[in-house]
Amino acid sequence: MRIGILSDTHDQVARTRRAVSILTAAGAEALIHCGDLTIPEVVDELIGVPSTFVFGNCDYDQADLRRAMKRIGANYLGLGGLITLGDRRIAVTHGHSDAELRRLTDLEPDYLFSGHTHHRRDVREGKTRFINPGALYRASSWTVALLDLAADDLQTLTLTE
Repeated sequence: MRIGILSDTHDQVARTRRAVSILTAAGAEALIHCGDLTIPEVVDELIGVPSTFVFGNCDYDQADLRRAMKRIGANYLGLGGLITLGDRRIAVTHGHSDAELRRLTDLEPDYLFSGHTHHRRDVREGKTRFINPGALYRASSWTVALLDLAADDLQTLTLTE
């Protein structure tokens, strides 16, 4: 199974649309957004693909965002949570809460996806592989990630304007 990972899209609707198109063209069967959507229109860009979301520190209007997630049939994990895809345990959070990061790390998932820093990260610590796909806003390059769970292979995909 291939998972598309994105984060920190903020209100970049057109850029999010391109990112989703690139990820699905590359074979993403599910999308995980690690927070800082900021507006419901960003949520709408993930329609048609099984999606999971968490909130970030810039997601102020959570009621509108939750309505958008419900409208597209997405999975919502609040500030963080654990899901299972392709027989792998995947923890997801935005990354702005140290307490939430610790809580999820203590669960010893196979993967922990986060955002917040606007910088790509891929590091294994113990059993867990920590992945930050980068950002589609306020970053030196706009990036998302594609993870092949069966092969444990991560690709960084860069968007151009």
